[in-house]
Amino acid sequence: MEQHPLLDSLQLTILEGRRFLECPPLKQVVSQFLQLFASGGVQGTTSNAKAGMIRDLITILEAMDCQWLFGSCHLDATPTLLRDLVVALSHYAAPPQQEPEGGGFPSDAPSYTAVASQVADVSLVFHSIVAKVELARGLERPNAAAVGSVLRQVAGPVYLFAITHVAERLWTTPRTRSMAQELLDGLLRASDCQSVPEFLRGAYEGKEGWFAAVMQCLKPGLTKETWQHNPATKHVFSWTLQQVTRPWLGHHLEKVLPPSLLLSDDYRVENKILGVQCLHHIIQNVPAADLCQFNRVQVVYHALSNHLYSKEAQLMQVVLLCLLDLLPIVEKALQRLPHDSQLAAPSTEVLRLVLTHMESEHQLSLRRVYARNLPAFVERLGIQVARHLKRLQQVIVGYLEVSDRPEEAARLATLETLKRIIQHAWPRSCCKESIATVKM
Repeated sequence: MEQHPLLDSLQLTILEGRRFLECPPLKQVVSQFLQLFASGGVQGTTSNAKAGMIRDLITILEAMDCQWLFGSCHLDATPTLLRDLVVALSHYAAPPQQEPEGGGFPSDAPSYTAVASQVADVSLVFHSIVAKVELARGLERPNAAAVGSVLRQVAGPVYLFAITHVAERLWTTPRTRSMAQELLDGLLRASDCQSVPEFLRGAYEGKEGWFAAVMQCLKPGLTKETWQHNPATKHVFSWTLQQVTRPWLGHHLEKVLPPSLLLSDDYRVENKILGVQCLHHIIQNVPAADLCQFNRVQVVYHALSNHLYSKEAQLMQVVLLCLLDLLPIVEKALQRLPHDSQLAAPSTEVLRLVLTHMESEHQLSLRRVYARNLPAFVERLGIQVARHLKRLQQVIVGYLEVSDRPEEAARLATLETLKRIIQHAWPRSCCKESIATVKM
């Protein structure tokens, strides 16, 4: 016989058509659910009992109308209770926690199967709440302030839940991904937004988006001590960050720069790559003046410079691309400060280090990465590349002598480097006799 722990505690009986004779107020229902849900963990309630509570909650939400959900939201703490409900259920359906040094769970871990079932149930609860918010926006009866109050409390946590489960990960299935996408679409409609970037930055100029609220929800999981425990946190942060561009991202620099540096400083290569990609997005979409404040640009430059000693081709590719966009900002910032004129410019330092690594590198994948990005460094330095002609000549000859079949990518990129050198630094002189003849 199916158990109904929440319905029993509320003394509710399901009538024909999944209706109730009389349902307590929303505040009482949510409070009772949270109390049962929290005490269940202490008293050893099985996962089946918790699933039963969630299904009871779904039954109640589906049976009641918008007026029941929003009727007294502007008078009491019901919106906060709804937020507590969303947060509690999000934690319940979160991916399995992993130890920072443990490397996570295997792809066939039973924990992931349990998560998929939990996500499906929780998605139905959130979808029912969001659908009622969307419906209430078009009705006159619910108070507009009450609808807005509920949305302000639940939009951030619901968004994070949807993004956590919408992409293909170890803990997701086709069914959970589909349900998460439906939930995300419903949240966008309820927020009167056409896309995720619009949801985060604001639908129009002057309207504040939800990015600050989302980052506030993410903040506890993005500290040095916590970010590695939840395998979804880094992906959610990175994907969300990429959706916010110039000029909106500059207002949130203090929120997004520390987590990006934290990711790039990890010992795992995949996390380093993710962190550098976040830093690159910040560099491209935040005004240079903001990056130069409080010596931020120097911090980012030194963080990226440490990766130049890596032997991972994928990491080196994203680091070099990021440095190419960062170097002009670094050098512009240094021009405003008193410094020793004998010190080499950051562009020169980076090129010297890259050439040093290129001369001794035998790994073909890394040789291709170095050769692919060298033309951009030559272009960046312009005529100043003449200072490095001797070492560039050695590198060019060495890379042209070694084949990297079948594409010969390194050789082709090296020829492109030679072309750029000729364009920028080839000696030019005019014939004095010809000039004299023209004058005569």
